[in-house]
Amino acid sequence: MDVEHLVAMANQIGHFYESLPDREEALASTASHMRRFWDPRMRLAMLTYVDEMGGAGLEAFTLEAIQRHRATWAPKVAQSRSNA
Repeated sequence: MDVEHLVAMANQIGHFYESLPDREEALASTASHMRRFWDPRMRLAMLTYVDEMGGAGLEAFTLEAIQRHRATWAPKVAQSRSNA
């Protein structure tokens, strides 16, 4: 996965949402957009990059959005059914 491309895309998304008047909403919307539209492998690559490289190249706002909302990026785990 080309991390430089992911960084560029993340920054574009962050720039768009950063203009919202409510900072908390802007941070949540940035992370939510990536959760909804990025493949889980893309999100995992970005989280690995942030953890290993500190998110170099990410704008401060975008990095904050990722760090604060990373828990929401986990894939949904199917609930097992009990046939008892």
